Parts: sequence; structure tokens; C-alpha cells
Amino acid sequence: MPTVVVVGGGWAGCSAAVAARKAGAERVVLLERADMLLGTGLVGGIMRNNGRFTATEEAYALGGGDMFDAVEMATRHRNIEFPGHQHANLYDVAKIEPAVREILSKFGIEFQTTARVRDITMDGARIKSVITDKEDEVYGDVFVEATGTAGPQANCSKYGNGCVMCIIRCPSFGPRISVASKAGVKELNGRKADGSLGAMSGSCKLLKESLGKEIVEELDRRGVAVVPIPENLRKSESLSIKACQQYALKEFAENVVLLDTGHAKLMSPFYPLDKLRQIPGFENARFEDPYAGSMGNSMRYLAMSPRDDALKVKGVDNLFCAGEKAGLLVGHTEAIVTGTLAGHNAVRFEMGKEPLVLPDSLAIGDAISHVNQAMQTEDGLKLKYTFSGAQYFKRMKEKGLYSTDVPAIKSRVEEAGLSGVFAQPVH
Repeated sequence: MPTVVVVGGGWAGCSAAVAARKAGAERVVLLERADMLLGTGLVGGIMRNNGRFTATEEAYALGGGDMFDAVEMATRHRNIEFPGHQHANLYDVAKIEPAVREILSKFGIEFQTTARVRDITMDGARIKSVITDKEDEVYGDVFVEATGTAGPQANCSKYGNGCVMCIIRCPSFGPRISVASKAGVKELNGRKADGSLGAMSGSCKLLKESLGKEIVEELDRRGVAVVPIPENLRKSESLSIKACQQYALKEFAENVVLLDTGHAKLMSPFYPLDKLRQIPGFENARFEDPYAGSMGNSMRYLAMSPRDDALKVKGVDNLFCAGEKAGLLVGHTEAIVTGTLAGHNAVRFEMGKEPLVLPDSLAIGDAISHVNQAMQTEDGLKLKYTFSGAQYFKRMKEKGLYSTDVPAIKSRVEEAGLSGVFAQPVH
């Protein structure tokens, strides 16, 4: 049975590790650069909104719902609505990381934090090992890269508004290093609508206790607060730079939309503090992530790996990719499902089995394939894709893939002959 090494401990990497273990890997090693798992998942929190409900239930039916179990353990609000989004759940960003650690421990996964991979060794077209900053050399039979596409600081300075002290914490733990690039793979860059590189993270966190009493009470009660912005303080131009295009709606330019994830999730890539504090209820507002959320946010979607629909990286014999490394799929649900497929396929591949390609009769399979095709075009690289809105959610509805009927979703997976496929060891 193979040893699988997963580089990157975000939602995608953690999901890949669990999936590899369930598929029969004898040993799974998960290496995370920072001191906590989950990366941007530590400041995220939105699950099951719009088509993410469908993708989540598909994952459960496929036998890959373990990370969603962790989300359930930390959920604060269920079935809420906010502009453009229905039936969303919100998890507590302070409780989610320990819940994920519990899942990893249950499966006997060896996970290491403060273990940034800085280099690799190769044997022909195969990766032989990865080397961390601590000079540890970790050998594996097959590798999954889930290092994300944010950082290093130079990218935020070149394509954004500089380092804004976000949850990625490049100065503290070192910049993200691309395993695929180290292996000689020429990677892809996403673009904004104007053709410039990258996309800015789509939301910030405010210290909830710094907000007005009525806003806090509404967040605690409903999970969402929508506060009108005086017209002279609106900044609609920021919508076009967001990675999360599902939130690029006029309601987010005309209102401050807040979601309760423990902190108050501000659905804007940044907001000048002097303007924000002029809005009633925000007189004492303080940013929690990024700390310089008054001037910008982290830049993402740089250095994506060319891959096939089984999530195998092209040009390296034993490397798979997941999460943002696999393309312009935005969000935690998207990271979990790509991570699950990549981890499962890593084991299949090393055992000489044909890697699994999910059919386009499933939303997950269609999204992975559609994004892969779109990324081959200049126009496609300017878009962002998510189950929860924008271009891809529209496609889901047009193709009849969007559903909140759980038995119907299970039947669709069963008709594809894939019920529980991720729960079974590969033989």
C-alpha cells in the first residue's frame, strides 16, 4: 500500500489526506506551512449556500463527507439567507480547526504544522521526496499539492495593495512554495476582468464586539445583518476585483453585509476604515482579518497547476492537485470535494488502477471538467467559478444539477454507480 504525502493543510489538503487513508494508503503525511490547519478556512465560514448544498450532499453520497462532519461540529447558524444566497450554514471560525484535527486523528493521519515544504527531489518525472524548512526529508510514493494560490508577499505588492497582514501570515511562516513549479511545471495565472493578474480575497473580518449593540444582537439572532451604506460612502468599484464573484452584486455595494462566523464577516474585499466608521453602528469598527483590511486583502489565483479531470498534474508522474491549485474554483466546499477526489485518485494511481473521473451528471464532476476547459482560454481565466453563484451556479441550474432534494441527489449518485466510492478501499 502506498505512502501519500499531502503538501498544504487547508480544506483541500485535509480532505485529500482523509480520502487517501480511506482509499487504503498505508501512511498519509500532511505537511502544513503555518501553525494551524485550514489556511483561509480559518476566516471563512460559509457553507451550503446555493449550489454548495448540492455539492455537499453529493460528497456525502459518494462517501466523502468527513470534512463536512467537522463543519457540522462547529456550525453557528443554519439555513440563513442573505443577498443572492439561500439556505446557508455558517461555521464558527474559532472552533473549526480543532474539529478538523479531531477528524484527522481519527483516521491516523500524521499531520505536522510549521512544516513548510521548500524544495523537492526528483527521480526522472517522479517526485521522490519533499524537504521542509527544518531540513526534514519526507519520502512518498505519490503526492498531493494543496498549497493554495495566495502569497508570497511580493505577489500582494505587485498585483494588489501590498501585504495586509492576512491569515496566510507569509512573514511569520514563510511564503507558499509551489511543488509543481519546483518539478518544472509551467503553471497558470487567473486574471481580473481588466486582464491584470490574480484576484483579491473577497471578504474581511471585523471584531464583532467593536460593532453597535443592535448589529451584534441581529448577528447573534439571525446570523446576518444588512446595513445600508450612505450613497457617498459606497465603493462599487471594488466588486470587480473580488475572487468571490458570487458576491459581486449591487446589494453588496449598497449595503454592509455581515455574517456571524464568530467574528463579523464583512462581505467586501476591503473597506477604508475612515469611511466604514462613518456608517451608523460602525463608529468603533476594528478589522480582525486582514489587520490592514482598510487598504486591501490577499491576492489569490496565481500559480494554478495544469491538470486533467482526475486532478493529476500534467508533466509529473506522481503528483495530484486540489483546491485552488486545481483551478479557478472558489470556496471551502469546492476545496473539500477536489481534495477528496485528488486524495482518492492518488491511491488509485499508485496501485495501478485507472483514476476516477466523476461524470458530468454530478455537479462536482461537471464543475471540475468545466473549469478545466475554461482555463484553456483567455476569457475563461478572467472568471471565477463556484457552486454558490456567478457563472457556474447559473450553469448548474441550466443543466438541472442544482437540487436541495437529498434523496434525489443520492439517487443521482447511485445511478452513476458511485455510491460510497470514497468510503471503500481501492482493490
